[in-house]
Amino acid sequence: MLLSNISHLFNKQIMKKILIAAVFLTLVAGCKKEYFDVGPTGSADESAIFTTTSNASNVISGIYRYLYSRYSAQNQPGQGGIMLMFDFMGEDLHQAVASWYTPGNGTGGWVNHRNDNYLYVEYPFRLYYRCIGNANTLLDNIDKATGSDNEKNRLRAEALTMRAWAYFNLVQIYGKRYNAGSQNTQLGVSMPLKPSDVKLPRSTVEEVYTQINKDLVAAISAFGSAAAPPAGPQRKSHLTLAAAIAIRARVALTMQDYVNAAVYAKQVIDLGGHVLMTNTAYQSGFNDISNTEWIWGAYVQEDQGDTFGSYFAQISWDGNTTYIRGVPKRINSALYDQISSTDVRKKMWEPSPNTTNFPLPATSYTRSPYMSRKFRTRTLPTIGDVPYIRLAEMYLILAEAYARTPGKEAEARQALYTLAVNRDPSYTLSTNSGQALIDEIMTQRRVELWAEGFRWFDLKRLNLPLDRTVVPNYVPASSGGLMQVPAGSNLWEFVIPISELQANPNSTQNP
Repeated sequence: MLLSNISHLFNKQIMKKILIAAVFLTLVAGCKKEYFDVGPTGSADESAIFTTTSNASNVISGIYRYLYSRYSAQNQPGQGGIMLMFDFMGEDLHQAVASWYTPGNGTGGWVNHRNDNYLYVEYPFRLYYRCIGNANTLLDNIDKATGSDNEKNRLRAEALTMRAWAYFNLVQIYGKRYNAGSQNTQLGVSMPLKPSDVKLPRSTVEEVYTQINKDLVAAISAFGSAAAPPAGPQRKSHLTLAAAIAIRARVALTMQDYVNAAVYAKQVIDLGGHVLMTNTAYQSGFNDISNTEWIWGAYVQEDQGDTFGSYFAQISWDGNTTYIRGVPKRINSALYDQISSTDVRKKMWEPSPNTTNFPLPATSYTRSPYMSRKFRTRTLPTIGDVPYIRLAEMYLILAEAYARTPGKEAEARQALYTLAVNRDPSYTLSTNSGQALIDEIMTQRRVELWAEGFRWFDLKRLNLPLDRTVVPNYVPASSGGLMQVPAGSNLWEFVIPISELQANPNSTQNP
C-alpha cells in the first residue's frame, strides 16, 4: 500500500491505513511484501489501535520493523541502506567497480541526489516521514488508551525520540548544515507535529533543531517514569533513555554545541548497562544486537530477513548474493595505513587477500585489495542485526567535544584513551594537542564507525570538502569519475522529491 505521494502521509485516512498496516505487521510473521502490500483488514481501525497500550505498542513495533524493511530497490534496506548510501558518498567506503550505490544505482557519484525525480532522493524522505507520521498519530492518541501511566510514558517517550531522530536525519539531508555562528534561517524541512498538519511550508533549520531538542527533552523526561521495553533481544531494538540521550549528544555535536555534546555523551556512559566489547567480540561480525556495546539497533529475526534487500546483503563479505560475491567493499588504503598493527581493527580489512589469509565460502566469491571482513552474516544467506548506536560513538563524541572546547584537552585525551586502548592494548595516552589531537580523534572515528553511516554527515557538519584524490586505492570509474566536492557547495543538499512538490504547493525546492 505505497502512498501515491509523500504529503498524503499526513492525510488522516491514509495515516489510518498505515497504522493498520503497522499493527498487522506485528501480528503476523512476514516479509517486506506484507508491510507494503497489505490493505485494511476490517479487523482494526484507528480507534481499535489505541484502545489499549498493548495495541498501541504495535504501532511502535511497526515503525521499528519499517526501519529494516526494503524500500524499493535491492540496496534500500531501510535505515541500513541509508547508512551505506551516505558512506558511499564519502571517501572511506568504496568498491573497485560501479555497482549498487554508484551513479546508476545510488548516490555515490553525487549527481542523482540533485534529480528531484530520482528514487534515491525520495527514499530517505519517505522513510523518515513515515516514521514521523506514525509517531505523530501515536502521540495524538496515546492518552486515550487503557493501560498504566508507565506504559503510556514508554510509548510517548519512544515516539518523541523517533520523531526527533527522523527530523534530525531529514534536516541534515535536505537542508543546509547547521552553523553555530549564524541564525540558521536557511530552509530545513516541513515539520508536521500532528496528524492534521498538512501541506506545510518548510521550517528553517533553526526551527527544526529547536523542535528536535524539545522532543528529546520531553522524551528523556518521559523515560524517567516509563515502563521497560520488552525483555529479550528485542529490548535494544526499542528506543530507550540511553538512546535518547545518545541522539541528543549527536544533535549537540552537529550544532557545534561542544559543551553539551560532552555532557550528554558522558551521561550515556555514566548510565551504565553498556560496556565496550572485547577484541574477540569485535571480530565476531557486527551482526548481533546482544553485543554489550550496542545501545540501539535493528533486531532481525531469521524468518523475517530479506535475502537481497537487507543490510548484510550489501555490506557483508560472506552473504550469498551476486553483489556480495562479486563486489567486495573496501577501505580507504590511506586510512587503513594509519591503524596501528596491534589494533584489533587492523584485522577488519585485508590489504592483500588470498586463499590463506581470507578464505571465502566458495570459489565464486571475488577478492579485492583492502576488502572488509568487519560485517559477517549471523545466519545465511544474509541475516544480521543492524547497529544504529554503539557506546564507542559516545566516547568519540566525548573526545571530540572536549578537544573542541578550550581548556578540555586533558579530558579529550582520556576519553580517547578509554576507547583506543580497548581496541589496541599497546595504545598510549595521546600527547597531541590542538588540531593534531582533533585529527587523531577524527581518524579514530573514521576507523571505528566505518560503514555505519557517519562519514558524509561528519564532512557536512564540519564544513569540509570531499576529496577522493588522496585515496590511493579509490577507483574513479566506480563513482562516475566524481572525486572532489568543495565545502559549502549546493551538492551537500539533496533536492526535495518532485512528488512532495507536486502534492504540497507550500513547499519549495532547494537551489
